[in-house]
Amino acid sequence: MTDDSAVAEHARGELLRAAECAVEPIHLPGRIQSHGILLGIDVISSVINVASANAREWLGRPLTELGSPTLEWCVASGSHVDPVRVELLGSAWDAIVHHVADRAIVELEPAVASMEFARTSVVGAIQRLGRLTEVAAVRAETVEEIRRVTGFDHVMLYHFHDDGHGEVVAEARADDVTPYLGLHFPASDIPAQARRLYLTKVSRAIVDTEDAGTPLLTLDPAEPPLDLSLGELRAVSPHHLQYMRNMGQASTVSLSLISEGRLIGMVTCAHREQRRIPVLLRRALEVLAGQLTLQLVSLQAIERLSRAIAVREARTALLAPLAASGDVLDTLLTGRTTILDLVPADAAIAQLDGVTRARGDLGATDPADVVAEIAGAALATDSLAATHPALAAALPGFAGLLAVPLADNRGTLVLLRREAGRVVRWLGDLGDANRDTALSPRRSFAEWKQSVSDTAQPWGELVDEAADLGRELDDVLFRREEVRRAELADIDPLTGLRNRRFLDERLETPATGALLFLDLDDFKSINDRHGHEVGDEVLLTVAQRIRDTCRAGDEPVRLGGDEFVVLCADVDEHEALAIAERLITAIGRPIRSAIAGRLTVTASCGVVEVRSALTGGQLLEAADAAMYRAKRDGRNRASR
Repeated sequence: MTDDSAVAEHARGELLRAAECAVEPIHLPGRIQSHGILLGIDVISSVINVASANAREWLGRPLTELGSPTLEWCVASGSHVDPVRVELLGSAWDAIVHHVADRAIVELEPAVASMEFARTSVVGAIQRLGRLTEVAAVRAETVEEIRRVTGFDHVMLYHFHDDGHGEVVAEARADDVTPYLGLHFPASDIPAQARRLYLTKVSRAIVDTEDAGTPLLTLDPAEPPLDLSLGELRAVSPHHLQYMRNMGQASTVSLSLISEGRLIGMVTCAHREQRRIPVLLRRALEVLAGQLTLQLVSLQAIERLSRAIAVREARTALLAPLAASGDVLDTLLTGRTTILDLVPADAAIAQLDGVTRARGDLGATDPADVVAEIAGAALATDSLAATHPALAAALPGFAGLLAVPLADNRGTLVLLRREAGRVVRWLGDLGDANRDTALSPRRSFAEWKQSVSDTAQPWGELVDEAADLGRELDDVLFRREEVRRAELADIDPLTGLRNRRFLDERLETPATGALLFLDLDDFKSINDRHGHEVGDEVLLTVAQRIRDTCRAGDEPVRLGGDEFVVLCADVDEHEALAIAERLITAIGRPIRSAIAGRLTVTASCGVVEVRSALTGGQLLEAADAAMYRAKRDGRNRASR
């Protein structure tokens, strides 16, 4: 296990090694692996002007002197036959031809007769893998299939994380090979320029880790080094060879997994003794790697889609009730579906329009103080102590924080996770104690455990999902506000009853029933004697009594001043008069004013039956006339 100083040492070493590796020209090694031969041929003169030292005798001679008509035809015609079988020096060779600038590069590898038809088994492997529908199963079966085809001791499948570091996610191995499944390795193990080469060339074979390589010779000493980015025989960096030897590897074959121009993974085959597989088998494995990449990317896309659908359903379950909710914060934090169902966390804080509430134990910390410290910023961290010490001090026990600000500074959603100590399993101790020098590869690759403290479970894809939740919540709040504004346009601001605008629209298509027109008797004297504040108090009380007395389907309206209207659906004149009497009785009960003490007010009511022959204005005139008849007859009564 490690402490903070070891973690810091590891970080410094990573930076140092990454900087050093970045300047190593590994695509210009000036040598090739010694088991093969390389010839560089001027395409105009057909003269060999570059050759590996083991083909020194051909340097400066025409290609025709090689005595291989097949190879001459490939070079002369410019056709890309990969590979072509040629006879050379009495032996069979596989020749790979490609072009660099004005040269045809010919790489020759001795044919591997014992594995001549091994590539045919790759077809069956691709077919079997294609039937699998889960990422883990595809990974596990891929390494088993490749190990069966190649006979290597150890086949591993790497996955590269977003920060560049890798993880062994599947392996197939001989019983006596050390397992590496689940172990991580730092990004500096495959530096940037190496990743570029892996993107340029899908397969890479290293036949002998003890081989220092065979130098390339040229007719022109001033000629720049030959770019071997596409070469099969490119020699390997001494640093990388030492890395492999320290892992106990004598030979390897690697296959790049490339999606949309990015190295997302790799298959590495390793053997404890020299083992070489033919070019055609490597080509077949390249096809398998391409199919594997497509399959993994597709399955992962399906997994993401399935999750997106589930998240969408949960988000709908959370947000749908908000349209009718009287308390948005309560619904978000304690409803049937809550914020914590969408973004798993140990606590949540929601602030809206200056009101702050929390769910979960924050101890003595005021949730409003947490929101104030964030100051409306979007934030995602799994180590508060490292990124926001003040917040960490205010939230003891919590290490992860995810904040989503709402639009127009209306509020913020905050999710909190408690500290969750974890252990990362590395492929060898990453510190200087496991290296000859700070830049040397690790001596041992035995599992090394790194304790990570003061951190929470990483938020990962939840950052984007929380941002989506924030945007959709903004939309819901905006629609609620629009509805509220529309309702306020039809609402009397003093009493909360419907207003004249609503009544006019409602009377455009009146339903059967009755219209009751109420006017308070001598209300002006209350205003004159006690003031308008008491008058408003009386109007509020009267409005509440009208609301309480009306039936469920009736629609009470404040017409203006001390005038009220009630629309009663599906009643005849007799029933309407009975409702009017109940309203007059309710209004006439004594009112206890906080300012003026005990007051009594009465009302007169006009009742008219709603008839389709009358317009809305005619109905109001008729009801108003009936109300004045009630006042003339003595007030505090109803009249038709």
